[in-house]
Amino acid sequence: MAAALLALALVLAQTLVAQARDMPGSFADLAERVSPAVVNITTSTNVATPGGPQPIVPEGSPLEDFFRDFMDRQQEEGRPAPRQRRSNALGSGFVISEDGFIVTNNHVIEQADEILIEFFSGEELEATVIGTDPNTDIALLKVESDTPLPFVSFGDSDAARVGDWVMAVGNPLGQGFSVSAGIVSARNRALSGTYDDYIQTDAAINRGNSGGPLFNMDGDVIGVNTAILSPNGGSIGIGFSMASGVVTNVVDQLKEFGETRRGWLGVRIQDVTDDVAEALGLEKAAGALVTDVPDGPSLDAGMEAGDVILTFDGRDVEDTRELVQIVGNTAVGKAVRVVVFRSGATQTLLVTLGRREDAERAVPVSAPADEPIEREIMGLTVTELNDELREQLGITNSLAGLVVSDVDEDSQAYEKGLRAGDVITEAGQEKVASADDLEARIDAAKEAGRNSILLLVRRDNEPRFVALALN
Repeated sequence: MAAALLALALVLAQTLVAQARDMPGSFADLAERVSPAVVNITTSTNVATPGGPQPIVPEGSPLEDFFRDFMDRQQEEGRPAPRQRRSNALGSGFVISEDGFIVTNNHVIEQADEILIEFFSGEELEATVIGTDPNTDIALLKVESDTPLPFVSFGDSDAARVGDWVMAVGNPLGQGFSVSAGIVSARNRALSGTYDDYIQTDAAINRGNSGGPLFNMDGDVIGVNTAILSPNGGSIGIGFSMASGVVTNVVDQLKEFGETRRGWLGVRIQDVTDDVAEALGLEKAAGALVTDVPDGPSLDAGMEAGDVILTFDGRDVEDTRELVQIVGNTAVGKAVRVVVFRSGATQTLLVTLGRREDAERAVPVSAPADEPIEREIMGLTVTELNDELREQLGITNSLAGLVVSDVDEDSQAYEKGLRAGDVITEAGQEKVASADDLEARIDAAKEAGRNSILLLVRRDNEPRFVALALN
């Protein structure tokens, strides 16, 4: 009797532990429910290889003479002319509406001449490209079907927690429909893109899974399987899925416009470090420090280099990456309130966003330089700009500042990365056009009790702020 009670207690304990962990007894029901909406994708591309007939070039094309000369050289050297062959690639995707819209990775269908969709039922349909977004590696396709197609819906990726169960479905290594399960290993991962927001998972993801869905336990898509980290090309339990919070916004724009239309603030920014925060008088190192304000929405709204963007459209800004993502997901033409920290106080600016895809680089205007005078300051040998230096450095006449001609290798300036050829345009958030200006800003910072001073430095016309200690 005691043994039976002990066994029953162990079973109950295991059940309670499993329930506490929310561990599914099986993924079978979920896989059966969502698999009909997951598709295999096969693409075909024409690739030139040696041998075969001469390529056809339209008469009058600018490339006509080039190809004629190329083919003549090939024949003179006894080489066969190029011919075309078909190159095939495999990937995955999923249907998001009964009328045939399909989401996959851009790299799965990029440069494809033909895209064939294979459904779970075995049916095959040709797809057309509605739009692509290389920045997030997302593509939207469309197939035409006589009957409504099974589809899946997007879930809230922001609600996914590290440790939650997830399931990946796709076409790994061309093996056909395959299911793997794991957990959310990490959130908000960035790889190399500006708008990266990846869910990391240990669910097995291999080549061919690209473009397939990552499901939560409710059967909602919370990510698009995109990349793996692997020394051998196979899954080692480190896979990345672009979060649905990013994907849904891209898909909506591709469906409506055939392209993305991201908000554009029109500033260059850098992260706020501890020394920069101290130099500016900020309580903590947070926000995005504006290094340049070219012609555009922010300049029109009165934003200035040296402002620190603290909130955007009511949301706190932690760093530059977060600001770029928030702005990119905001509608073009929307008027948003931006709170900036300037000269020891906060100000609210109303900025009407432009479109990032249409944005052009612009050079800000400032005062011209005086006659050149060289001086050593804080380990820097600085020279005032003249026409000869402007020509050597490719600097426009509109830019004023001090050229760094030498840097003491034992100085903090050298440690912070300043080098000969850099141009200092501001110190203490005030423009400098002479060595006297720079020394005056340093003296003012000391009198104000600052431990460091903030310099705005340009290199190859790219601005950044550098904080140098005053002691």
